[in-house]
Amino acid sequence: MTAPEATGGVAEERAVGERRLHPVTPLRRAWAPIAVIVGWAVHDPDQAQRQLARLTTTTLLLGLAVIVPAAALYGFLTWWFTHFSVTDTELRIRTGLLFRRTAHIRLERIQAIDVTQPLLARIAGVAKLRLDVVGAEKKDELAFLGEREARALRAELLARAAGFAPETAHQVGEAPARELLRVPPRVLALSLMLTGATWGSLIAALVVPPVLWLATHSLWTVIATAAPLLGTAGASSVGRFVAEYDWTVGESPDGLRIDRGLLDRSHETVPPGRVQTVRIVQPLLWRRRGWVRVELDVAGSSNSVLVPVAPREVAEAVIGRVLPGVAVPIAPREVAEAANGPVLPVVVPGLSSFARPPARGARWCVPVWWRGYGVAVTGAVFAARRGLLRRQVALVPHAKVQSVRVTQGPWERVWGLADVHVDTGADKTVTARLRGAGEAEELLRGQAERSRTGRRGAVRDRWMVGG
Repeated sequence: MTAPEATGGVAEERAVGERRLHPVTPLRRAWAPIAVIVGWAVHDPDQAQRQLARLTTTTLLLGLAVIVPAAALYGFLTWWFTHFSVTDTELRIRTGLLFRRTAHIRLERIQAIDVTQPLLARIAGVAKLRLDVVGAEKKDELAFLGEREARALRAELLARAAGFAPETAHQVGEAPARELLRVPPRVLALSLMLTGATWGSLIAALVVPPVLWLATHSLWTVIATAAPLLGTAGASSVGRFVAEYDWTVGESPDGLRIDRGLLDRSHETVPPGRVQTVRIVQPLLWRRRGWVRVELDVAGSSNSVLVPVAPREVAEAVIGRVLPGVAVPIAPREVAEAANGPVLPVVVPGLSSFARPPARGARWCVPVWWRGYGVAVTGAVFAARRGLLRRQVALVPHAKVQSVRVTQGPWERVWGLADVHVDTGADKTVTARLRGAGEAEELLRGQAERSRTGRRGAVRDRWMVGG
């Protein structure tokens, strides 16, 4: 949870009366004592089996008569002593049975507010709010609230963060959304089948067992090896299909909204102005169909996927809503390179082209694969490209660049090359590899200036409600 913050005037803030979570919450909390017992049994199954063998039917019934009410009492007390309230500037959450704790979550530090519904929660008609907060290692959450109450509270928090008066914030409601993209289930399924990780696991499952059989002639060894390999191939694909099913991206005044999930439904928001990096990924087997995947780095948020699969032109249109005015640089094959050296990236308001590393030195530092590297700079972003089989393009808005570094290894120094590293506010780094030493210094000086000027016209990173 977010640590309490000492802020002036908190005592004078107006707060809505404290509220409790949904009455179904004790059922969730009651599992904690039972989970401890199950964990002990799994950790030492032999000892657990011996202890159970010593127990009579009467003892088991007496044990259940004690454990079940104790678990129910624990669930009720944790629910009873958990309250939350909303003031003009913060969300307060009070928890604890023996040791009381109050978290003060400043509204302007909230990165995103997601509404999630695990399968059983959907059946019970409840949901939980998950909050991404700047400086917090994990998401704060309120679990569980009624589904309508969760959405209303989310809208209220966003309204107050946007500056609406407390008396009217609860009347604002959730801002309307316009659908930009919906991923058909058949397209998602086919894209997962064409992913290299899935095929790698399947090939390993087909090749490794016969080799083990020839080496050991042990059926159990083959089964023990093949089963996990097949399970890994299936679980990764099935898990992603279940998580990314019915993926929908909508645009609203408070950011891009993402709804997804087959069993567990999730309603997430990508807040405006807080995206640090956008990555466009294209596996080898997706190229024929022109599909790409779009991933994100958002400071303080766990949101990592914007579009699981879509045609490139559709994906780039969605990127244009996350990074207004940004166009993805064109492919390196369209760059007119000089015969004996690279072409410096040209800064233009619209499109720019990726420039490959200088062939003369790069081919000795990274044979063959050097052709996959590239860098481009537009008036809005610093872009780096890498990969021949699995292509990836990273876009960093100039305003989000925290620092720029140039590094040079001993072998790169021999060939007059260097790497340019751009650090973002999400503790991530985008690297333009194998640039000429002079070009790298030029990029370093130019990017420092572009970062300073870019912040002046950056998209504001406050919540906006009501359009």
